[in-house]
Amino acid sequence: MGVFLGIDTSNYTTSMALWDTGSKKLIQRKKLLAVREGALGLRQSEALFQHIRQLPDMAAELCENLTGSLSGIGVSTQPRRRKDSYMPCFLAGESQARTMAAVFHVPLFSFSHQEGHIAAALYGSGHLDWLQRPFLAFHFSGGTSEGLYIRPKGKWIEIERVAASLDLKAGQAVDRVGQMLGLPFPSGPRLEELASRSQRSFSVRPIIKGYNCSLSGVENRCRTMLKNGESPEDIAQYCLVFLTESICAMTEALLQQYKSVPLLFAGGVMCNRFIRQNVEQRYGGVFCPPVFSSDNAAGVAVLAARAAQEV
Repeated sequence: MGVFLGIDTSNYTTSMALWDTGSKKLIQRKKLLAVREGALGLRQSEALFQHIRQLPDMAAELCENLTGSLSGIGVSTQPRRRKDSYMPCFLAGESQARTMAAVFHVPLFSFSHQEGHIAAALYGSGHLDWLQRPFLAFHFSGGTSEGLYIRPKGKWIEIERVAASLDLKAGQAVDRVGQMLGLPFPSGPRLEELASRSQRSFSVRPIIKGYNCSLSGVENRCRTMLKNGESPEDIAQYCLVFLTESICAMTEALLQQYKSVPLLFAGGVMCNRFIRQNVEQRYGGVFCPPVFSSDNAAGVAVLAARAAQEV
């Protein structure tokens, strides 16, 4: 039994988590990065600077809950586990993790941000046992819109991208449409609120090529609707319907290839109640609470414990 620390410094959120494998208690802290009004995100240098400033206070607050000593540290060091996958913002968390591992004389385990998302979604939904079997995961966020085939590989997991958006990512579409409508960044919660007041229904034919989708059309269509004087509520509703139909079309296509495997839906976009209700009604699948679906460090803490064979 042990206590494991997780650190994740994405382009949106600074986050840390402690997981006690004995009590199964998980505590986490996270803070969104500040984005100036009207902007659609941050430059990497800005994100890195904010993480460096926020990590010490977050570590001090979180470690007030630490009883005993650490057994290991997990950290996100890249967006995906690929040689060409790199973002400077993850250097902040990696630097902090390496320093703490050296000071506390504990093992350090490196993971991708995507692996952390998957593990956090499984933890939050109560399905960590899936780490021992193949399953399909759909990860839709500001930087990723992908269908993933996941298999156990020893104490790690192997992630194969089997579908993706060919252009705009789902979270980008939400934020760009939100910017058109004067909403703050990130725009997901406010766009959902607007859409809930729409009385219109839309019939959308998603653009699917094989298992992949194209999402750039939603931005163009919403911009045309705005120029034509259509209401913000209806524009928001159209955006969410378009994304929902695209996700469903990808799911349908992949289920023809990967039959009888469980489905996991993760990422910030999947926190949207409209999208979740419609996808769940058609395909079932497992969704996790929003706190574990958006960017967080819980997943890398859990994976660190698994790497240390504590799970």
